Amino acid sequence: MSVCRLGLLALALALASLPAHAQYNDDHQAKLAQYTQARAAYDAVASVYWDAIVAKRRLRNAKRRANEPTQAGDYVLTQPPVYSGPPRPVDSNAPPGPSPGEKAPIPVLADFLKAADEQFGFVPERPQSELDFKRAYAKAALAAGLTRDQIVGVYAFETGGNGTYDMQAGVSATRPRAISPAIGYNQLLSTNSVSILAESGGRILGQLRQKSKSMSGPEKIALERKIEALKRMIAFSRSVPDNWNDHDRLAKTTPGGLGIHAAILDRDVGPILQVQKLLNSVRFARAKHYDKPLTAAELELMNLTGDGNGIDMVTMPPELRMQVPTANFFQQSGYERNPVARRSGVVAALLADIDGKMRQASQSPGAKDLAAAF
Repeated sequence: MSVCRLGLLALALALASLPAHAQYNDDHQAKLAQYTQARAAYDAVASVYWDAIVAKRRLRNAKRRANEPTQAGDYVLTQPPVYSGPPRPVDSNAPPGPSPGEKAPIPVLADFLKAADEQFGFVPERPQSELDFKRAYAKAALAAGLTRDQIVGVYAFETGGNGTYDMQAGVSATRPRAISPAIGYNQLLSTNSVSILAESGGRILGQLRQKSKSMSGPEKIALERKIEALKRMIAFSRSVPDNWNDHDRLAKTTPGGLGIHAAILDRDVGPILQVQKLLNSVRFARAKHYDKPLTAAELELMNLTGDGNGIDMVTMPPELRMQVPTANFFQQSGYERNPVARRSGVVAALLADIDGKMRQASQSPGAKDLAAAF
């Protein structure tokens, strides 16, 4: 076949393919228009609902500051709207890369470790075994006044009863991509690590210095180097105002913030950091005049939703727990990512769900090992 004929054949094939390609584009654009219209209608309704959630939360916060009791009218008592329209169509002809609106991948352990070494000269000393970390965690918890039931219950719920000290949310042998920067037995976020060092760094340094007094030789030198690196981390965490939004920005957008989160993997620092998070919740409850010991489920409620939202639910009368939707204690994005909150619907069901999962997961080998560490 001549070159001329080959060229004509290629041109004919290309022309023949145009109608199908055009038909695909028309079909995709029609589906995209349907999705866009449906999503816009949903977003209009949803924004009204979630704006009401924010407004009611501000009202309750003001009442608590004034020591006034909250009532049913201080909550949104309807469930949030649910999107039921068509999914966003996938454009199979689009070039490879992130889809519209897709966020950058969440950092994983390797990212935290690299940043810690580069920014602070810190390489966490890993435990010799999982049980080694559990014993250190139990010792730190008892010293802080937390109970075995509280610690094991939170661990069982957050990790399913078999989680490791370096477990990151969403990461497994078959899934390398994280769904959250949360790490460890009670799943601390990177923002938690920054906040805890900013607010309780002096206390943590004091515990490490006390420990170093009983050491000598290379072991003592290694701990003292760790203390110096931790001092640099603390100074960096205090380089912004002491509030959640600034800590969150530092944790998520700076190499130093990423590096701080690696401290949770250290056999000396990690247990103290995790215990401090739970201890802060206990102290917050006492500051709000809730003097009864928190059950494991109540402590997890505060760990899951934040101390302010958690104490709101903990102190809520039982009859009100049956009425108030869990959406009142989340932002829209957090609620939509949380299957437990969505499934349970109301506060009473959420507490029951947490308690049931704790009881079941506490029978797992990992949870039993942690209980035995006490």
